[in-house]
Amino acid sequence: MANVSSARFAIETRELTKKYGDLIAVDRLNLTIEYGEVFGLLGPNGAGKTTLISMLCTIINPTSGRAMVNGFDILKQPADVRRSIGIVFQDPSIDDRLTGRENLKLHACLYDMPPPVTKRRISEVVSLVGLESRADDLMKTYSGGMRRRLELARGLLHSPKVLFLDEPTLGLDPQTREHIWTYIESLARTGDITIILTTHYMEEAERLCHRVAIIDYGKIKVADTPANLKAALRGEVITITTAQPEKLAARLAEAKLCPHIDISQDTLRLTVANAEKLVPKLIEIASEMEVEVSSVSVHRPTLNDVFLHYTGREIRAEDAESPFKRFLIRGRRAR
Repeated sequence: MANVSSARFAIETRELTKKYGDLIAVDRLNLTIEYGEVFGLLGPNGAGKTTLISMLCTIINPTSGRAMVNGFDILKQPADVRRSIGIVFQDPSIDDRLTGRENLKLHACLYDMPPPVTKRRISEVVSLVGLESRADDLMKTYSGGMRRRLELARGLLHSPKVLFLDEPTLGLDPQTREHIWTYIESLARTGDITIILTTHYMEEAERLCHRVAIIDYGKIKVADTPANLKAALRGEVITITTAQPEKLAARLAEAKLCPHIDISQDTLRLTVANAEKLVPKLIEIASEMEVEVSSVSVHRPTLNDVFLHYTGREIRAEDAESPFKRFLIRGRRAR
């Protein structure tokens, strides 16, 4: 087994960088994650989340920089890092030809776990994820949610100090997602494990994570508690739905009525300090421009608003940004 670590941080990176030719996937990233923390990584597709986790798990090597996991260097002590971590991949990685219990026994063999420990731990993790009655059934008879729960059990089997969860509830129905959240919360309460979570679900990040980091273009834009990130936006968010969002945004930017304007498909989001007074003025401007407004709403900032503020796009946005959106984003970042 790995040597006992006396490291201060569960994860620590210094100028960690990964390049693929001219593409910089992770760009001089500096990050620390405390022991016992549930830490969320939020970012759109291609932001660098998977590359970062792959380096921390010793699946790929960095181009430059350094990273420590549970006090072990990912380049100099990869075996100790691997013994320290558990991974639940986004894509299925279990054998359909084996039963749930047999999959867990195979994992125990790979970690050279003694038979008595293996038997005890399999019983514990199967109970944790509520699969006692199905542990001896073939995996091909499992539902998608049951497979995800078994993968979580497998990631915990060897008692890792750090657990990486890559989109742990992606594609699951709401009930199964709630079950997975409950399991993760129960793990977090013990304080004996550090959890690194990537997710596209803002509700998931807000509920589970002590801190979240927003990553975009290989850089950490901001990292803090969900509450602090929302509070930092200050004021309220006005959401306007219209078929001509860019036209209206250009006029509002020209009028300098608000410091931040984010566009997502047919929606404008404006972060302001005086929403109640500003809404009538916005409607008046839209009317003067003959821009039809479908709806207007006002709400306190959410984690999704924080994400839009720092990246200028929805977390699931796949479409290329228009020149006007890029202009707004560059202007906001310059400030």
